Amino acid sequence: MKRAFLLIFVALALVACSKEEQVSPNERFSTFTSHWSEQEFEEVYDMFSKETKSNITPEQSVERYAKIYEDLDVENIEITFDELSEEEVKALAEEENPSVTLPFSVELESFAGPIVFNYEATLVQEPVSEEDDAELSWFVNWDAGFIHPELQNGGEIGIQPVQPVRGEILDRNQMPLAINDYVYQIGIKPGELENKEQSIAEMAGILNMNEEKINEALDADWVEDHLFVPITTILPTDKDIYDQLMAISGVQKKDMTGRIYPGGEATAHLVGYIGDITAEFLESTDSDEYGPNDKVGRRGLEQLYEEQLKGKRGVTVFIRKEDGSEVTIAEKPVENGKTIQLTIDINTQEKIFNVYKEDAGTAAAIDPQTGETLALVSAPSFDPNEILYGTNNVWDDLEKDPKQPLVNRFAASFAPGSVIKPVTAAAGIHAGTLDPEETFEIDGLQWSKGEEWGDYKVTRVSLSNGPVDLKDALLRSDNIYFAMQAVDMGSDAFIEEFKRFGFEEEFPYEYPIATSTISNNGGLADEVLLANSSYGQGELEMTALHLATSYTTFLNEGNMLQPTLLLDEETGQIWKEGLVAKEEAQRIDDILRAVVTDGTAQQAEDANVPLAGKTGTVELKLTAETGGSINSWFVGYPHESRDILIAMMMEKTEDKPNGYTVGQFVDVMNQIYPGEQESQDD
Repeated sequence: MKRAFLLIFVALALVACSKEEQVSPNERFSTFTSHWSEQEFEEVYDMFSKETKSNITPEQSVERYAKIYEDLDVENIEITFDELSEEEVKALAEEENPSVTLPFSVELESFAGPIVFNYEATLVQEPVSEEDDAELSWFVNWDAGFIHPELQNGGEIGIQPVQPVRGEILDRNQMPLAINDYVYQIGIKPGELENKEQSIAEMAGILNMNEEKINEALDADWVEDHLFVPITTILPTDKDIYDQLMAISGVQKKDMTGRIYPGGEATAHLVGYIGDITAEFLESTDSDEYGPNDKVGRRGLEQLYEEQLKGKRGVTVFIRKEDGSEVTIAEKPVENGKTIQLTIDINTQEKIFNVYKEDAGTAAAIDPQTGETLALVSAPSFDPNEILYGTNNVWDDLEKDPKQPLVNRFAASFAPGSVIKPVTAAAGIHAGTLDPEETFEIDGLQWSKGEEWGDYKVTRVSLSNGPVDLKDALLRSDNIYFAMQAVDMGSDAFIEEFKRFGFEEEFPYEYPIATSTISNNGGLADEVLLANSSYGQGELEMTALHLATSYTTFLNEGNMLQPTLLLDEETGQIWKEGLVAKEEAQRIDDILRAVVTDGTAQQAEDANVPLAGKTGTVELKLTAETGGSINSWFVGYPHESRDILIAMMMEKTEDKPNGYTVGQFVDVMNQIYPGEQESQDD
């Protein structure tokens, strides 16, 4: 009897030890959540209860989790739960077929932001295998609520992207340069075409399109007779084209939002345009903000400020329940693009651009008191609206145009000719080699330093009536005087002084502008090249904007201002300080006024306001013996108000009347300052 009792006691003890050695619900659910947080979904499925597994296959479970988490770009999953106490665990050991409920919380990151929810897990104790029902463990009664509680009773997860509105580009007065407005999408409803072949031919003729392209759109697999098939997009301002298209049966329009460029050709090179995204762009960018159907900045400010203008997509993650209702579970607000406001004055921009008509050239206008850019002009140009909404041949025509309308001239550098002479004067004065009061006897129209120059001679356009000083040299634009001064200064000093004016240095500006250069290699080993550089030829090149900026030196007590393009930039900042003494800057300013009253720019006296400025002519030689085309410059400003300074260049003026560029400049100034001519100072 005692022996039987002892055997029963040992057996009970072994059972008790076995139960104590079993994994607790806390440990089991901890393992479950660990697999879950690591997105190890096959291991998660292995821990489902028999009841759960009877309702969902391993493939269904893994696929559902994996797809949802992949679509939402889920990461950083953190799961916490309320553990059972030791007493509660011990109590479960005494129960038959026990189960337990564990509240848990889930936090995870998705591309739409954090998703957080609370739920409850029911764990049941079951045999580990059908072959051995003695070995027990805890298994999870899983349902769709583990993905999100709103899915517990059915439903599906939906993702709704929200595209940002592209930022606009405005001028200083908030006039639009690039805006979002409605355009007409032109399309066809195939079932309403009365005569398909004839209608397509008419449409192609009106739009200057290839009939084959229209037929390709109509032959797409998805096309049905009642569906609208998009063909092209036009502007509402194209009224004649619109009226002709609407007269064709089956042709219809839909309003849609598009990018509009109100400045057209006048601002095309500055503002640029947007276009279809390319495969190369998608491969090169690490941003997830772009898709294959997006538009992206292709030139100008649209490209330069693509990131700010683009904005960031928003997205809403929701659950659509079986009754059709929707519950948002995560949301990333859309960030619309930033509006870019420029210092540019569209009225000034258009006035300058319009005087070019059929001529090629460039101009830059700044406020010489603040450094704000008022205009950046490149002519000829193109209409970005036609590139976006025009015919198929627009781009080919532009590329073949011998006047090169696609070339951005205001961002390029050119030989400045004699308009550089005030800079040469300031450089010599600062270097101590040029005395403005000193006079020189210069005989004839040509000068050479000596035999070391060989046959080369510097030529001037007019004879002097007596000794030549700085004022006389600037009034008559005397090449010989400035060549002599440069040779006296020497190459090293000349280069040093011109570098003080920003040559051979990256131009400090928001828009990419070419670096102004002293020579092809930055040096002046050849003394003839040094002489030619003094009056803006040789290999010296400068941008129109840098040229305009350099003239602010003479209006700001010898300091060159920092040019600005964005309205929120700080103005009036000095880029180069103390380029010349205050009194010498004033001297050059006064002489520039005299250039208009008594010198080479007397045609500028026709302006409605007193002007100051300097003319310049550049002969682009084909060979040393053969002349080529001529570019003409004028840099000027109203001498009294000093509220605008323009550097203007006209290309190929060899067949134009004398003073042609000055005349165009006066035309611009009279538009800016309309009214009767004011009294002129002497």
